[in-house]
Amino acid sequence: MSEDRIDREIGIGAPVERVWAVLTEGEHVGRWFGQGEPARVELWPGGTMLLDHGEYGRFPTTVVAVDPPRRLSYRWASGHPGEQAAEGNSTLVEYILTAEGEGTRLRITESGFASVDVPEEHRAQASYESHDGGWAGQLVNIRDYAEALGDR
Repeated sequence: MSEDRIDREIGIGAPVERVWAVLTEGEHVGRWFGQGEPARVELWPGGTMLLDHGEYGRFPTTVVAVDPPRRLSYRWASGHPGEQAAEGNSTLVEYILTAEGEGTRLRITESGFASVDVPEEHRAQASYESHDGGWAGQLVNIRDYAEALGDR
């Protein structure tokens, strides 16, 4: 088992367009990932998506690729709170959305753990193990949030 790459996926009972909105619109990202406040999202390559991870800090990710409503990738410097994510300090997070009937298959990949130097004081929240467990919970948060939006 490699500790450089996390691959997870989940089925979501919501159309691709709604799941895309949940992943890319600030009001939604701030709810399922953040502290409830809208997240700043600049949805273009080189733009920033500011993730507020509460006690662990605020993380200005760098958007790498945007292909609505199928693919989003960004760099996340989870071991360096407050620093803009760049090649040397971050992992690459990628979401792939595929329509499945009236629902969506969401795949998350985070890679590059082996090449990132994480300061000792941030290892507990920025390690492969932490993110592997964290994505398991976040995918459920995304699914539940996206499905509940259809009830409004």
